[in-house]
Amino acid sequence: MTRVWEGVRRYCKTLHSVGLSFGLVFFVLSMSPSLLPRAWYLQGVATGISVATGYGIGVTVAWMIRKCGVEPTWSDRTKKIGWTVLAVLAVILVPLFLILGSWWQQIVRDLVEAPRANRANYLLVLLISVVVWFILLEAGRGLRYLTNKLTAVALRFVPREAAKVASLVVVFALAIFVVNGAFYNGLIAFANWSFSGADNDTPDGIKQPLIAERSGSPMSAEAWDSLGKEGRTFMGSGPSAEKIAAVTGRDAKQPIRVYAGRESSDSVNGVARRVVDELERTGGFDRGTLAVVTTTGRGWVNDDVASAFEYVQGGDTAIAAMQYSFLPSPLAFIADRETPMAAGRALFNAVYAKWIDLPLDKRPKLVVFGESLGSYGGQAAFAGEQDMTTRVDGALWSGTPNFTAQWQEITGSRDSGSLEAVPVIDGGRAIRFAAYPEDLELDAPWNHSRVVYWQHASDPIVWWSFDLLLNKPDWLAEPLGRDVDPGMRWMPLVTFWQVTLDMVFSADVPSGHGHNYGAEAADMWAQVLHPENWSQSDTDTVRGALTNNFQPTK
Repeated sequence: MTRVWEGVRRYCKTLHSVGLSFGLVFFVLSMSPSLLPRAWYLQGVATGISVATGYGIGVTVAWMIRKCGVEPTWSDRTKKIGWTVLAVLAVILVPLFLILGSWWQQIVRDLVEAPRANRANYLLVLLISVVVWFILLEAGRGLRYLTNKLTAVALRFVPREAAKVASLVVVFALAIFVVNGAFYNGLIAFANWSFSGADNDTPDGIKQPLIAERSGSPMSAEAWDSLGKEGRTFMGSGPSAEKIAAVTGRDAKQPIRVYAGRESSDSVNGVARRVVDELERTGGFDRGTLAVVTTTGRGWVNDDVASAFEYVQGGDTAIAAMQYSFLPSPLAFIADRETPMAAGRALFNAVYAKWIDLPLDKRPKLVVFGESLGSYGGQAAFAGEQDMTTRVDGALWSGTPNFTAQWQEITGSRDSGSLEAVPVIDGGRAIRFAAYPEDLELDAPWNHSRVVYWQHASDPIVWWSFDLLLNKPDWLAEPLGRDVDPGMRWMPLVTFWQVTLDMVFSADVPSGHGHNYGAEAADMWAQVLHPENWSQSDTDTVRGALTNNFQPTK
């Protein structure tokens, strides 16, 4: 034990006092509230990253001051006083803000209607944050060691300054190779192969459909086993004609759902063509409304959104979807942003090419929808706002990621005085944003072709951006949404990591908050489709049916 403590003491002597001071400040800031409640272990990770960031900034500031020729010499007594003050501050501030942090988290839980957590678990935040900080600190020291070694080798051939630059270039090039080179591409291919095995499962309660209106049925050219886990879930779910009639009190048709799995073809274009073949087989082009949906990751479709569409249209519908990847949504969100766009374009263009050839009086209404990566990929089928409103009769985009180019362009063109969280575009004549159904009620008339961007103020998928590192976004400068803690503030570097960690369990909050878009899809579709003789009472009935019978899963 004596050796252990002696080792700890020696290691502590290697730490920089200015770095520790900045680290303590960032520890305090990291405990402030963010968009969603965080589990204690995620808070520990966020805090550890923040402390490491603060430590790095402190060390860098001290280095820059020395480079400017300012090198104060402190007496041993002054150093001892300084370390004592730092230790006392740490003893006071660390437990104080652990307590405040746990309290703030309870407030956030109340705002998003999540159950309260055991505040005692927050004591473990300190342990995890120290471990994370230590790992990141040693990783940084390792890079410094590698750079110094490369510099020493280069000094044999070139002058010192050139050697330092050359070593930095080599380390940087290695990082680029890992992040965006052949190694990265190989890793994605391996991940796709690895996760393809998990695609063979079928959730409990999901059975192969026996009706012609579904892909994967005995009458379908798409084998049940080829649809993938999410495809089988989608084909085995949803309301029947009888259920729709019972809920709405009106005659209904059996909704059509068609789907093709990733393994059905060697390319996304090939998978899209198989989906169109299924639409033709089932008579999808003869229905009143045809929806093209771009899925997320492994092919997930929000069944609340799909079912609400079918209820509102009385089952006189067809939904076309496809799987384009084996990667889970969180991994695809980070690692593969090209395939969702390619899939969104491939499926819409394949359906549109067939649809546009139909006689004008025989064409069904054409709508599009998607959530998260599905919204991102689906919007890639259009050149912009005008192209989208010209080519489709309606759209419902839910939880659109912040990096979606079309979303950025539309949000950036919002009317003066409107909020970034719920922007108003050209008075709301074609495009409207909503966190809640009432946000769709604007004074301006709404065109026949209606586009809705559905985004919660507390959804980190919508608001996460690298810009959070150094720039205060408008949505944090404006009045915050009603499910966001009024105490949330933007802090350089810290807020970025807080929102990043918020994304991990962003769908594991009650519907209507975070990245969980549920029964209010009935309200959104009623506004987008504006069916004849449809009342708010009808919408309320459908929303009630969704709330009682369907649980969104990813």
